Formats: sequence, structure tokens, C-alpha cells
Amino acid sequence: RMRVIEARELTKVYGRGENRVEALTGMNMNVEPGEWIAITGPSGSGKSTLMNLIGLLDRPTSGSYTLDGRDVSRLRGSELARARRDLIGFVFQSYNLLPRESALGNVELPMVYAGVGRKERRKRALGVLETVGLAERAHHRPPELSGGQMQRVAIARALVNGPALLLADEPTGNLDTVSGAEILDLFEELNASGVTVVVVTHDAEVAARTRRVVELRDGRIVAGEPSEVV
Repeated sequence: RMRVIEARELTKVYGRGENRVEALTGMNMNVEPGEWIAITGPSGSGKSTLMNLIGLLDRPTSGSYTLDGRDVSRLRGSELARARRDLIGFVFQSYNLLPRESALGNVELPMVYAGVGRKERRKRALGVLETVGLAERAHHRPPELSGGQMQRVAIARALVNGPALLLADEPTGNLDTVSGAEILDLFEELNASGVTVVVVTHDAEVAARTRRVVELRDGRIVAGEPSEVV
């Protein structure tokens, strides 16, 4: 199987002249299918920049990025949006759910954009809500759910298109300890079933739950990358 992520000499520069900041410096990184990884580092280390590049929310200044076998570093516009939709499931700290839509409606949304028919959408959405343990809350709206439940809806939404990569940004950041631990349990279960999970976090307890911790400092990986990057 091909690698989920293969980044080569990724560099991201912001600004020019005296204001030039190199947020990432010639970084190499591999993620194999079925890995569960934390990307961590102090603030200003480049982890948000790296997350934006991995998530196709931004483009590298130089270097190449291959996602699920496709060179995505050169994509633009609608091609980029399509790759993001088809290959990545996002989970954010703030859930990013539509408050007026039911849990089911929120989970169906990516399939609406992907052109999946109504019946199939419903079936798949109910299936992933069951996977995350929320089938009985399908018709509740976000304001009627706890933080942990909202994050489960967000995870179901992220999974519904069968992405190559589940990318989570501080997924337990807004949750109490118990709910946070439950979300990490869920990631562990999903990972055990074959989902590739990358979590970006500054929380050492979250990182400790993963199987590999990639630590960034000053735009470079300082720990956690297998020595062979060929």
C-alpha cells in the first residue's frame, strides 16, 4: 500500500525581506497507512503551519507533498478543494457543526457536496453515527448535545466520505477530562479498524495516547521521525 503522507523538503515562508519568517524548513515526513500519530511542539514551532499544509488548507513555498499517492502540492482551486474533500476528514477543537442541523444533517453534509444521493447519504450517515456511538442522538441538534457528543458528530462527519486521513486539531481542547479521554478511546478504536489518524496537539497527555509522536521545533522535526525517509 502506498504511503498516506509523503512530504519532501517542505518549506513554508511568510512575508518578505526583513519580515520574512520561515515557518517550516525543508521538512521530510512519512505517514504509513494505519498509523496513529501526534504532531506536537511549543507554540511557534510550525505545527499549525504543518497542519495547514497536510490538510491542503495552504500550499508549501517549496518542496513536494504526496497524499495517498497523489502529488497535491501543485493543485489549485477546485482541484484542491476536491482533493481536500475526498482525501481528508477534519476534526477541529471547536467542532464546526451547523447549529440548526441535526447530527444526521451535519454528518450528511460532506456527501451532499460529493453528490451522493439522499437515500445513500442517510444510510451512510446513520452507519458512521453508530460507529461513534451516537445513533440514538441522530435527530438532536448540536445545542442539545454535550461537548463530547458534538465532537463525536464531528468525527462521524469526518469519516463519512471514507478519507485516506483523519486529521484532528486539538480534538479534546474544549472537553473535560472524561469526555476528552472518551474521544481518544474512539480514535484508538477507529485506528484499530484501519483509519490513519494524525492529531495536532500541544497536550502531552493526548500525544501519549498515540503510537508515534512527531515533535517540531523551529520549523523542523526534532523527534519521532523514522530515520529512513527514502
